[in-house]
Amino acid sequence: MKKAWLPFLLSILLVPAAGSVASAQTADEVIGKVLTALGGREALSKLTSRRATGTIMVSSPAGDLNGTIEVDNKAPNKSRTHIELDLTAMGVPDKMVIDQKFDGTNGSNVNSMQGDMELSQNQLQNARNNAFPTILLNYKSLGISIDLLPAEQIGPKKFLVLKTTPKQGSSVKIYIDPDTYLPARTVAKIDMAQAGEIEQIIELLDYRAVDGIKAPSETHNTNPLQTATIKFSKIEHNVDLPDSLFVKSPAPGSR
Repeated sequence: MKKAWLPFLLSILLVPAAGSVASAQTADEVIGKVLTALGGREALSKLTSRRATGTIMVSSPAGDLNGTIEVDNKAPNKSRTHIELDLTAMGVPDKMVIDQKFDGTNGSNVNSMQGDMELSQNQLQNARNNAFPTILLNYKSLGISIDLLPAEQIGPKKFLVLKTTPKQGSSVKIYIDPDTYLPARTVAKIDMAQAGEIEQIIELLDYRAVDGIKAPSETHNTNPLQTATIKFSKIEHNVDLPDSLFVKSPAPGSR
């Protein structure tokens, strides 16, 4: 069994997640329209946490693997992702269980087959920048600058492009659908401990309203090593998530 690709899966989790193109807009004007499209600044400010559960399919040189995923976020930047992948297609009877956590200061990435996986300094910085529910809400107080770049053509549509630049960590390009003002994709270069610098593209699809807030129920995550398709069947807001949930566990296990 080839396991070399397994640590790369969690790179998709450490990147902050944001007709004709209107002209003469400023970055702040576009950000304001994005926040309105997502549900409004006031409603977003009332979110304290989110739990999203669903399925994941990972395609890689080792084959396609299916499993379940649970993603927890808690303001201001705590995060946890729990993945259980079925490896029977590779002739392995046991699930691979991955648990990645960030408690606001420290991060960990542990899986049931390879134990502790090192996170690079860049990945930890990105986790610190990954403010919930969106960095667009309070980016100035976070020390992040945002610029409006020239529009870019992707397929039949030309997208507005915002570039976020933190004091530390990866810059992220956020592509905004000019028809809906919802974020359609993000692009960032990530420095990974096991693979060096890679480009990560995340497509944000099938937005659905949950408690008046728009959230993508499907994402396609692509990098040179693999692709992952995540479909969330349930999204909950303001769930009681104890801080202990985001602290490193000795080892993940099937629940």
